[in-house]
Amino acid sequence: MIKIVDVKKEYHTGKTIVNALKGINLEIEQGEFTTISGSSGSGKSTLLNMLGCLDEVTSGDIIMDGVHIKELSEKKKNNFRLNYIGFIFQSFNLVPVLTIYENIELPLLIKKDVSAEERKTRINHFIKAVGLEEYAKRLPSELSGGQRQRVAVARALVTKPKVVLADEPTANLDSKTGIAVIDLMHDISRKEGTTFIFSTHDPKVVNRADRVIKLEDGQVIEEGNV
Repeated sequence: MIKIVDVKKEYHTGKTIVNALKGINLEIEQGEFTTISGSSGSGKSTLLNMLGCLDEVTSGDIIMDGVHIKELSEKKKNNFRLNYIGFIFQSFNLVPVLTIYENIELPLLIKKDVSAEERKTRINHFIKAVGLEEYAKRLPSELSGGQRQRVAVARALVTKPKVVLADEPTANLDSKTGIAVIDLMHDISRKEGTTFIFSTHDPKVVNRADRVIKLEDGQVIEEGNV
C-alpha cells in the first residue's frame, strides 16, 4: 500500500546541509498499526511529513496506493491529502469556538461529495466510536486532554482516509490516558481497516503497536513485529 524507496531529505541552513533522512526503504501494508520510534532528531517527524505530503523528498520516491507523490502538482497533493490521509496532532488543533460535533464535521465541509445526511451519519458514528456521545455539544475547553485527543482521532477518521498519521499523539497526555488513546486507535484500526502510522519515543506506547520501525540519525536501524 505504501512504498518508500530510497527517500532522502536535506535541509539547508545557511552553508550547512542537514541530512534528515538518509535513504529510507520501507513497505507498509493496508491496515497495519505501525509506530516509528527514535530519539529527538532521529527523523521521525520528517518521515511523517513526507508521508503526509507536507514536505517534498530531496530524492527517492513515495508511492501510496499506486500514486507517485512527487509527481503530483500542489493542487493534486491537497486533494490527495483531503481524500486519502488523516492527521492527528499532539496539540489536538481543535477550534476552540466550535463544539465537539462541529470540530469533527469541519473536514467534511470541504468535501463536496458528502451529502448533509451522510455527514451527520459519519459524525455520529465516530463520536460514538471514541466514546464521546454525551459531549457532542460541548466546547473543547470543557473536555480533558484525553477527551480532546479522542475528538482529534474522530476528526481524522471522519473523512474515511486510508491512512492516519499521528506525530507524538500522546505527548501532552499522562501515561495512563496516552495508552488509552493508543488502544482506542488500535481498536478503530482493526474495525475500520485503516492504516495508522504514528511517531513516539514512549516505550509503553511502542509496545501497543503491531510493527515497530526504529530510526536513528535519519536511517532505519531496526524494524519488526512486536
